[in-house]
Amino acid sequence: MSQQTFKKIALYTLGTFTGIAVSLSVQSFAESRGSKQALPVDSLRTMAEVYGQIKANYYENKNDDEILEGALKGMVSNLDPHSEYMTVKDYADLQESTKGEFGGLGMEIGSEDGFIKVVSPIEDTPAERAGIRSGDYIIKIDEDSTRGMSVTDAVKRMRGEPGTKITLTLTRKDEAKPIVVHLTRAIIKVRSVRHHLIEPGYGYVRISQFQERTVPALADAVKALRRQNDAPLKGVILDLRDDPGGLLNGAVGVSAVFLQPGQPVVSTKGRDGRASMSLKAQPQDYRVGAGNDPLADLPPELKNIPLTVLINSGSASASEIVAGALQDHKRAVIVGTQSFGKGSVQTVMPLSNGGAIKLTTQLYYTPNDRSIQAQGIVPDVEVADKNRRYESREADLSGHIGNPKGGNEVKGRALQHQADPAEAAESKAASEAESGKNEEEALSSRHIPNPEKDDQLRRALELVKSPQQWQASLGQAARQPAKAESGK
Repeated sequence: MSQQTFKKIALYTLGTFTGIAVSLSVQSFAESRGSKQALPVDSLRTMAEVYGQIKANYYENKNDDEILEGALKGMVSNLDPHSEYMTVKDYADLQESTKGEFGGLGMEIGSEDGFIKVVSPIEDTPAERAGIRSGDYIIKIDEDSTRGMSVTDAVKRMRGEPGTKITLTLTRKDEAKPIVVHLTRAIIKVRSVRHHLIEPGYGYVRISQFQERTVPALADAVKALRRQNDAPLKGVILDLRDDPGGLLNGAVGVSAVFLQPGQPVVSTKGRDGRASMSLKAQPQDYRVGAGNDPLADLPPELKNIPLTVLINSGSASASEIVAGALQDHKRAVIVGTQSFGKGSVQTVMPLSNGGAIKLTTQLYYTPNDRSIQAQGIVPDVEVADKNRRYESREADLSGHIGNPKGGNEVKGRALQHQADPAEAAESKAASEAESGKNEEEALSSRHIPNPEKDDQLRRALELVKSPQQWQASLGQAARQPAKAESGK
């Protein structure tokens, strides 16, 4: 390697690593009175050697930026499934997606075994209408394989002008052949909160994603249910199934609707278990901006009436924070199946080159100091979903962070439900009837809660209608011995 080339790579690497080393040295000095962090000279030498071999022997000439950008991406993505290096364009795309509307398909995705995996499709989006399910693997986007593709690259390829076409090839655990779906990109406008008076006295609220408007929308929904009932509500069902999460303050606000003022909702801990943040059921922790408190005039019975929360393996992040807080305070009975287990916090840190890194910096903890990471929330009352054939979770993701509290990680599993011939015939007839409707009617009917066709919802309703059973079920998950999950 020429002296000039070595000098160039040394400047790149030492510039990068010196910045990190200075930061670590300052932090270390503050914590341990002067101990220093040495530069990893041998590793930097090896990196320079690899760079030199690529420049000298790779079959086509690669410029320095391409090589080093790839090294940066690999360095960050190797940490865990949710950390990544973003180029200037990647960072600009991220900022655009958080500011307003964009054309896309409407699903939360992650990476597993080198492929793109669907965490959860979002309601009222092209992905849901196409029948994409939680746990599906996306193996091709149009004609391009997703093998080794980053989540950021997959998002860029699936996003585009509204009205443009895209083809996804999927694999599903219970399907022998790949599934090809043709979709049309659309402006993604997620309706975060839906509500129904399921029967007199009992309200149902569905949250599909935690957004800026979720807390005031939930307040409006429970007030509307109270008016529709024309009397105080007797019980509420909060449906967080297949809700992939979203904004943290939204999770705090949703919890605050049902908790007493000032009760803790979630805390975070960083490196070495150091506490860094604690959020409570109070306006300064959930209010967006300097406006009025959106929860100022809620129906008072919401703090005391029986409450059940529905979760499943598609309930992740902010959904798990809400379920965990309400469970720890014995304010709600959690019904369904174990949640996804994403208990990590990602921080986006801008870089001097105009790009950024999205880095896992902390882990979430429930009020009782439980970590959600790779384990999720265990329901107090477990009820399987007969329509679900496979469950996917955080612990399935390659390189995931383990739970700092120890215990058994909960991975995805194939579900084997015993077929009831009568139920199968009824389900087939219902499916045929729905296929005869137009797309809008079929989608609308799926969003109307129906306890007769939904075992989890039926059990949740039974509990809120029986205060004695509801009271006996509070905190039941904590009283039961840990057990291995089965597909039965």
